[in-house]
Amino acid sequence: MERNVEVLSTITIQNSPDLYKIVDCLNRTLKEKNLMFGLALNNEKKAIFTIYRT
Repeated sequence: MERNVEVLSTITIQNSPDLYKIVDCLNRTLKEKNLMFGLALNNEKKAIFTIYRT
Protein backbone atom coordinates (compact mmCIF):
# COMPACT_ATOMS: atom_id res chain seq x y z
CA MET A 1 0.00 0.00 0.00
CA GLU A 2 1.58 3.24 -1.16
CA ARG A 3 0.90 6.45 0.76
CA ASN A 4 1.45 9.95 -0.52
CA VAL A 5 3.27 12.23 1.87
CA GLU A 6 2.79 15.96 1.31
CA VAL A 7 5.12 18.57 2.85
CA LEU A 8 2.97 21.29 4.41
CA SER A 9 5.67 23.45 5.96
CA THR A 10 9.41 23.51 6.67
CA ILE A 11 11.32 25.89 8.91
CA THR A 12 14.95 26.09 10.04
CA ILE A 13 15.37 26.99 13.71
CA GLN A 14 18.01 27.05 16.41
CA ASN A 15 18.73 23.54 17.69
CA SER A 16 17.79 22.64 21.24
CA PRO A 17 18.31 19.37 23.13
CA ASP A 18 14.57 19.05 23.86
CA LEU A 19 13.18 19.65 20.36
CA TYR A 20 12.79 15.92 19.76
CA LYS A 21 10.38 15.77 22.72
CA ILE A 22 8.07 18.30 21.05
CA VAL A 23 8.19 16.41 17.74
CA ASP A 24 7.47 13.12 19.52
CA CYS A 25 4.51 14.63 21.37
CA LEU A 26 3.08 16.12 18.17
CA ASN A 27 3.44 12.82 16.31
CA ARG A 28 1.73 10.85 19.07
CA THR A 29 -1.09 13.38 19.48
CA LEU A 30 -1.88 14.24 15.86
CA LYS A 31 -1.31 11.01 13.94
CA GLU A 32 -5.10 10.47 13.80
CA LYS A 33 -5.34 13.79 11.92
CA ASN A 34 -2.95 12.39 9.26
CA LEU A 35 -0.16 14.74 10.32
CA MET A 36 3.47 13.76 10.81
CA PHE A 37 6.34 15.88 12.10
CA GLY A 38 10.04 15.55 11.34
CA LEU A 39 13.24 16.94 12.76
CA ALA A 40 16.68 16.91 11.12
CA LEU A 41 19.99 18.72 11.50
CA ASN A 42 21.63 20.56 8.61
CA ASN A 43 25.35 21.21 8.06
CA GLU A 44 25.33 24.30 10.28
CA LYS A 45 23.79 22.30 13.18
CA LYS A 46 20.47 24.11 12.80
CA ALA A 47 17.27 22.12 13.27
CA ILE A 48 14.97 21.64 10.30
CA PHE A 49 11.37 21.12 11.44
CA THR A 50 8.95 19.77 8.83
CA ILE A 51 5.21 19.14 8.92
CA TYR A 52 3.78 16.47 6.62
CA ARG A 53 0.27 15.33 5.68
CA THR A 54 0.08 11.57 5.19
